[in-house]
Amino acid sequence: MKMEPSDTHEKNTLQTLLKMTKMDVRSLLSDIVRSAAIKAVLPKFHRGITTSDINYKANCDIVTGADLEMQQLLIEALRTYWPHIPVLGEEQSRAIQFSIFEEQNQPFWVLDPIDGTSNFAFGIPYFCTSLALLYKGKVWLGLVYDPNRDELFYATSGRGATLNSIDLDFTELKACDDLKSSMALIDFKRLPKDMASHLAAHPPYRSQRSFGASALDWCWIAANRCQLYLHGNQKLWDYVAGSLILQEAGGTCSSFDGTNIFDNSMHSKAVIGATHPDLFRQWHDHLDPFLS
Repeated sequence: MKMEPSDTHEKNTLQTLLKMTKMDVRSLLSDIVRSAAIKAVLPKFHRGITTSDINYKANCDIVTGADLEMQQLLIEALRTYWPHIPVLGEEQSRAIQFSIFEEQNQPFWVLDPIDGTSNFAFGIPYFCTSLALLYKGKVWLGLVYDPNRDELFYATSGRGATLNSIDLDFTELKACDDLKSSMALIDFKRLPKDMASHLAAHPPYRSQRSFGASALDWCWIAANRCQLYLHGNQKLWDYVAGSLILQEAGGTCSSFDGTNIFDNSMHSKAVIGATHPDLFRQWHDHLDPFLS
């Protein structure tokens, strides 16, 4: 297949940044994240997390020793291969995060070592590791790994998305073409109250689920396990990798105000997504009275 000039440029830019071919990068990152999860995450999850393993951040979010160990293992591994690319991790201080983010002329990784920490801490097998590469205001690469199912979702900008190296094909995302036949993945806790009340009282979809790991949620939409997505407050590491994977799989997403989710800032975002552009328009139109 002949690549368009823009495709060639993006491929060459990513290879220049990481000094490897696309396939080598995917293989290496897969090995790095899988190995770290086997060492730092799965043994603790299978053993069970005790109250002594759990601490709380200033905003009352849970953080465990496994979050910190997983983050350190991945930072060390990424620095081994790409010492010139810093890592912005969820468990770092805000000062470190902003100092990395604001250095716009260099690429940097965005890492969430365990997304869905509450699930992890309470023995619910729905959590993941999320990793993205950002450079000059653009998301170039996204990886989300679910260690419980050994599922690795991966995408590079303009080059498509895969699940365990198998293409997530756009044509497979058309199974549900209207709201009534769709499964919705919704985090009600963070939605505006009027929107949440309306959806609870008058659901336009077949049924609704809430699983508790934002980065993995995006990937389940990309894999057509659910068709509609809605979340009222996601941080940078919650959405950058997963939203790229959904878009590269053929899905559509935006902020509540209709703009791109990633706007080259660290602002939290309220997000909408769907497996297919037509379905997204129906979903957005239905929610429009509550989006302003």
